[in-house]
Amino acid sequence: MELRHLRYFTAVVEAGSITAAAARLHLSQPPLSVAISKLEADVGVPLLVRTPRGVEPTSAGRYLLDAASRVLGEVDDIVAALGRFGAGTAGSLTVAAVPVLMWHRLPALVRAHAAAAPDVEVRLVDPPPWTAIDMLQQRTVDVAAVMVADPRRFVARHGGVLDVVDWGEVPLVAALPPDTPDAGAEGEVLPLRAFDGELLLLPRRTAAVPSLPEAVEAALRRWGVTPSSIRTVETIQSGIPLIEAGVARAILPDPDQASLARFDLTVRPIEPEPAGLRALVLTRPGAAARDPKVARLLETIRGTLPDPV
Repeated sequence: MELRHLRYFTAVVEAGSITAAAARLHLSQPPLSVAISKLEADVGVPLLVRTPRGVEPTSAGRYLLDAASRVLGEVDDIVAALGRFGAGTAGSLTVAAVPVLMWHRLPALVRAHAAAAPDVEVRLVDPPPWTAIDMLQQRTVDVAAVMVADPRRFVARHGGVLDVVDWGEVPLVAALPPDTPDAGAEGEVLPLRAFDGELLLLPRRTAAVPSLPEAVEAALRRWGVTPSSIRTVETIQSGIPLIEAGVARAILPDPDQASLARFDLTVRPIEPEPAGLRALVLTRPGAAARDPKVARLLETIRGTLPDPV
């Protein structure tokens, strides 16, 4: 029994005659009659009764009509689901992103992507940047999102082994303990000199992904600002509780000027403004051409932030 024979049989019963069904199916009548006869031979029982008005299903034919409707409906659903996989609107996608991007920018991206591909399950992990890149190269994630201080240098170093998409600028702001006396009113600009003689937190640097430590140190050197000391913390997120506790100050990335608002921090723009970081989305070479889900995610990113590296 072939699926096309079930479709032919269903069309004949619905049309009421082989002639009318042939016209609907864009077939000539003889091949359709042969196909119905073969179907009856395969199942070993008459399925249609020929009458002067056309054809009517036998009791076996009525059973087959009901069963065929269920089978063909399931087949159509399978074909449609496979089509969604091919269009990148079904399946799963694992994204590794540094925590700062997880706090606001990534949720906005997932929301926009879900509107276009609601059946794609997006799985999220938040490793440090060097680990995110390792996971991408080891094929445990599909996409990685990191922040770098010098995107051109990053592309020059990694462009041969990674595909890179720009995800926009990430400004650096002052992150101070709550109720800091010299912070000024909300929205006021804080002089970079406010870090002179203060304990400053910086996350651990890595040669693989020059990022926040390099950007902050460059700004301090350029404007002659000297903290009393610099304390190294493992990650940005591990340093935030220390700032909230009033132990230290920091200069932190604030994607979309919305990521740090969830913490008990005093956040102020800085003057002179340090050079910001750049968010980059990384994939394995050619991944967008091979995987429609990755291509659709990158299309969403490019549609919202079209400025390339």
